[in-house]
Amino acid sequence: MTITTLAVRSTAAGPNSGVTHSEWVAFAVLAVASTLHLECARGIERRREMAANTSPHTNLKCLWIFAALLLMPLSLVIPLVVLSYTYSWFRVYGRTVAHRKVFSTATYILASAASAAVLRAGGLLEAPRLPTGFWSLLVVLAAAATWWLVNYALVIGAILLSSPEATAREALGDLSNQLVVCAGLGLGIAIAAVQTSYPWVVPVLMVTVLALHRDLLLPQYQRAAGIDNKTGLATSSYWASAVPAELARADTLRSTVGLLMLDLDKFKEINDTYGHPAGDEALRAAGEAIRAEVRNGDLVARVGGDELAVLLPGAFESEVLEIAERIRERLVGLTVAVSTTDGGTTTLDGVPASFGAAVYPEVASTMDQLILAADDALLTAKRSGRNQIVVARPNQPADHPALEADKTPEQESAPETDQRLTP
Repeated sequence: MTITTLAVRSTAAGPNSGVTHSEWVAFAVLAVASTLHLECARGIERRREMAANTSPHTNLKCLWIFAALLLMPLSLVIPLVVLSYTYSWFRVYGRTVAHRKVFSTATYILASAASAAVLRAGGLLEAPRLPTGFWSLLVVLAAAATWWLVNYALVIGAILLSSPEATAREALGDLSNQLVVCAGLGLGIAIAAVQTSYPWVVPVLMVTVLALHRDLLLPQYQRAAGIDNKTGLATSSYWASAVPAELARADTLRSTVGLLMLDLDKFKEINDTYGHPAGDEALRAAGEAIRAEVRNGDLVARVGGDELAVLLPGAFESEVLEIAERIRERLVGLTVAVSTTDGGTTTLDGVPASFGAAVYPEVASTMDQLILAADDALLTAKRSGRNQIVVARPNQPADHPALEADKTPEQESAPETDQRLTP
């Protein structure tokens, strides 16, 4: 709240002289460019933020904000920050804790206000505030350093205050990741210079920005997410860390988390008949088909040989079953060309799967209970004929207390299953 209040005050205290036509043009160009950048990169940004956990989440929004600081007054920079985070709220991060995004917006505004103060103190009063000599270069670099330091310090402080269990080393994160922010600030200076002299070159620089995003941030995401080489899905280790994070998020939002566990019904038959390379190709095709049917922000992972899992934040039972049925139908109709042991190829008509579904906190109060519920439902689906969806149900009151007393702790926590959908 304090940081947000200071940010609001900095908005009111910032210079509010008349905005020129060129500054409005710069605002429009940067607003469109930053929005396109967020849209093109949204596929990995939410998972990168989740992977950051109790470390600073590094992104490249700063390049558009710092370019704006050099081209327009603070009174236009602040709306650009708000626009950027508002768009991120709806299109990138999805359901998340509101106060965190409000805080992030506030840190950007405070960092921008501090950076603008350095530019004014250095004599760069009128836009464009670009380096034209040694002194102005030093002023712009000092403003960039101030922006980075203020934002970084506020984020670290917030992490330490909100997560007492986090160590100082965890809060600092990997310092090499801050080079990404430095690269973004430097590119922001270049974009401001191009926008001033050759505005039609800015769209060309967009390609550079997206390439930078993929080359610097996608590998970081892949390392954090542990992408499975055979399928391109998340690994079981990343999935195991993502589940408790989503359950904690659901508790905070008073929301739900859906879980689908599925096995490919013909996977062993494919391996035995055509060889393991064919099985890998079928598994990869199945993974791509599943990702095509889930929502933005859902997590698809390979958790075993042919066992896949889908984590569905914010999904209720009806939505979980709807998504599961879409996936089931797509897999049944999937046509996959696979290699054979004799060096030829053959076509698989359909890669059906069995599904177990469970919803937190309806049938489970912990991660282990949720996974056990979905696994039990999956086992029921396979035993009942395969290629179907079974949903876990909460335990019903026991008719015979004596029999209930004989259950193991695992059996006591495991919900009942209900065969809801069949082909």
